Amino acid sequence: MRLRLADSCTKRTEQRMPSPRLRDFLANPGKALAKGPVAMVFAEDETELNSTLRHHLDSGFKSVLAFLPDNFDLAPDVAQAETVYRIQHDLSGGDSLSEAVNAVIAAAPGLWMYYCYNAEYLFYPFCETRTVGEMLAFHAEERRDAMLCYVIDLYADDLDTHSNAVSLEHAHMDKSGYYALARPDPGNHNHAKERQLDFFGGLRWRYEEHIPSKRRKIDRIALFKARPGLILREDHTFSEEEYNTYACPWHHNLTSAIVSFRTAKALKRNPGSTFDIHTFKWHNSIPFDWHSRQLLDLGLMEPGQWF
Repeated sequence: MRLRLADSCTKRTEQRMPSPRLRDFLANPGKALAKGPVAMVFAEDETELNSTLRHHLDSGFKSVLAFLPDNFDLAPDVAQAETVYRIQHDLSGGDSLSEAVNAVIAAAPGLWMYYCYNAEYLFYPFCETRTVGEMLAFHAEERRDAMLCYVIDLYADDLDTHSNAVSLEHAHMDKSGYYALARPDPGNHNHAKERQLDFFGGLRWRYEEHIPSKRRKIDRIALFKARPGLILREDHTFSEEEYNTYACPWHHNLTSAIVSFRTAKALKRNPGSTFDIHTFKWHNSIPFDWHSRQLLDLGLMEPGQWF
């Protein structure tokens, strides 16, 4: 999978009418929710928004729902793509990601869905030659209705050149420092939850003094099959506990990775941390190759029985 780059090289000439609010969109979604998998991309700002949408279009999602304020521009090739649907949504103004995802779940039970933020990119085993739909078809054959994703932090190698910590061409990642802890069961203090773990690592681990404890995990159930009554919770887990498991009881299953500039971007934007960080690079930093093989070799996603 080749990432389509260079937002800055595209003239922003998008002409548009105000995009619908989610309630209005769901009242008449047209072909957007006719077939899955459906991607939902939530824009916190305009950083690499176009490349995020292009990446998920190229991954094979049948529809890409772009949740963003009306004043955010899209490049013409993205705005004019037949399978990109703008929805008026402002995370900085108080609109909720989980409420939006739950509304889409209720509107389209039975469809496979995915969600992420801008400057985040889904990678799964063999994504260079296989579509996300092909992967999910195999996953469903193994009687799995959700897939664990690890959010792997990316960061620019030179913060003097890239002050917002974002550079697709010079992206780096941590090659080690990832770990998992048993997930406590509030209903049974003597046992952890079955086949559930809390995963940590990356910038949220290295700069944990700047990250609230509830936001340090890097696991996200980002790929899932909608069903009636299913609820996404604020901690990126679901009301159906089987959805939160990393594998079925009898063997390992597929997992995926979301490579993300989101944490690096936030650490450099936050006045409480930006002046403490002169570089994100350390002895375990390596360039990111934008290829699934690198993530597989590092153990940051699992092919399961899919070859």
